[in-house]
Amino acid sequence: MKVYSSDDIVPPIVCISQEETSPTSCLFHPTTLLFSYKFSYFSSLTKAGWLLTIICFRVKKAMATNGENGRHQEVGHKSLLQSDALYQYILETSVYPREPEAMKELREITAKHPWNLMTTSADEGQFLNMLLKLINAKNTMEIGVFTGYSLLATAMALPDDGKILAMDINRDNYEIGLPVIEKAGLAHKIEFREGPALPVLDQMIEDGQYHGSYDFIFVDADKDNYLNYHKRLIDLVKIGGLIGYDNTLWNGSVVAPPDAPLRKYVRYYRDFVLELNKALAADPRIEICQLPVGDGITLCRRIS
Repeated sequence: MKVYSSDDIVPPIVCISQEETSPTSCLFHPTTLLFSYKFSYFSSLTKAGWLLTIICFRVKKAMATNGENGRHQEVGHKSLLQSDALYQYILETSVYPREPEAMKELREITAKHPWNLMTTSADEGQFLNMLLKLINAKNTMEIGVFTGYSLLATAMALPDDGKILAMDINRDNYEIGLPVIEKAGLAHKIEFREGPALPVLDQMIEDGQYHGSYDFIFVDADKDNYLNYHKRLIDLVKIGGLIGYDNTLWNGSVVAPPDAPLRKYVRYYRDFVLELNKALAADPRIEICQLPVGDGITLCRRIS
């Protein structure tokens, strides 16, 4: 997983509301959201009658016209919702009250890490945990581990004899979460391999015995290799099994204009994410579902 500087790890989308306290202010929606340029900001209008329309538009010199309410604001979480209050409501109402103690502990430990935005969000962890239970997953793979929050969510969903092949280029980050995983009694389900995943996948395909052997594969790693992963993983996941690609909406930058002032790392990887999304949509071997959970996750169900 790539290491970013603290200056890099900032979502590229900003949204300014004239009614900061309104729960409907500047909700993210691809048909209404426009991206601002460096010194442009968003505003929203209110509802009329029974129909609610949120209109975001560019306002020049917003600082002068809106004063303190026109500040540049950046959302400091991995949700595509442009409302901190609404996202916090989801977390406090549906996620945190049901979050297992081990996951809470690891989440709080990871929050102190300088690259904490690389972790899976709590709501996405909850989603993955339920998804794995619904498909009765037993044999899984994870490419890109970081401190292991999504790995822990997976391990908790698998039966006692379930297995996870986990790969990451940085074992030090994994070691941060390992004591929590061990304390939860789940370490026996995990086989961790340090290093690039592609050589491991190539060897598995060459061996032949792993074809169609995985129920679920989760990828949250180097975006410039997502297509390379897909070319291999489609052979390793079973027919009817799922591959989940994380960050497929990439901070919302997938709908940004070409000249939008994006962070360097966002701009660099955006083209790879766009290429992946286009390829997955055209792949006849899979069914897909792209969800605005976390930073966007695309589920691919192998059908042939």
